[in-house]
Amino acid sequence: MRILVTGATGFIGTRLCQVLVEQGHAVIGLSRRGSGSVAGVDYRAKDFTDTPSLTDCMEGVDCIVHLAGRAHVMDPRNDAPALYREVNHEATVRLAQLALDVGVKRFIFISTIRVNGNACDERFTEASVPQPVVAYDRSKLDAENGLRALLDGSPTEWVIIRPPLVYGAEALGNFRTLLKVVDKGLPSPLAQVRNARSLISVNNLARLIALAVQHPDAAGQLFLASDASDVSTHQILVALAEGMRKRLWSVPVPPSLLAWLFKLAGKEDTYTKLCGSLTVDASKARDVLGYRPDNDTLASLAQVGRQYRMSRQNTR
Repeated sequence: MRILVTGATGFIGTRLCQVLVEQGHAVIGLSRRGSGSVAGVDYRAKDFTDTPSLTDCMEGVDCIVHLAGRAHVMDPRNDAPALYREVNHEATVRLAQLALDVGVKRFIFISTIRVNGNACDERFTEASVPQPVVAYDRSKLDAENGLRALLDGSPTEWVIIRPPLVYGAEALGNFRTLLKVVDKGLPSPLAQVRNARSLISVNNLARLIALAVQHPDAAGQLFLASDASDVSTHQILVALAEGMRKRLWSVPVPPSLLAWLFKLAGKEDTYTKLCGSLTVDASKARDVLGYRPDNDTLASLAQVGRQYRMSRQNTR
């Protein structure tokens, strides 16, 4: 197949392009800088929000995998809802309209589990009622709804995938923070926290997307994604420390005290991310697409720790 990937030089995009090329697909990779590290990818310097400039990239494309977007940022000065709405919602729908106009057969949108909420007492499923919390989450849900409205019943099939936290040695955001905490030997106050988190490795997510690219039963479907097992935040830190060959120092702090301290600091959302539970039922992806995660989460996290340690050694 001929596949166009937006965000092709990013953390997820790079691994996805590797998988697609290994499977024999012809891959066009869009990114603002227009160059990447995966041999065999036809990289183009394009901004996906500039829809009129993309027409020349669409010739003969069978499937678009849309990874690019405005990520959730912590700086309030750059956190305006209008910015998320323009990039994640409106520009995504414009891209889908172009795909429909030129005859692309399938449009895959990588959304986020944050559409469902930032914590849960029971596992999220595809039937769970969305409960977006912040502007980023709402922009992703609006994009999902816009794609359905535009493409339902059209010749261009839609597929939506909602992953939880995606991890790997090159990950950014919250997971990069966890890697740095362990690498610096900072003590962890989370040993007594008994939460459960669903994660997905970048390898497993890339393999799932590759399945959705060509599986006939993926058309018109929403899939939640995760690894095969759930872990606590403390287990994540322990596994990363094992891979880095570092000792994780634990300070036993009661969860109730942690909650009070985070509230006092005005960081309730951070407490929820670190200490709350968020689990995902990925059985639909397994049943419909034959998705099979290739390893358990703790073993994969330890491997990520090893890769991160090696990358740090190579840059010193």
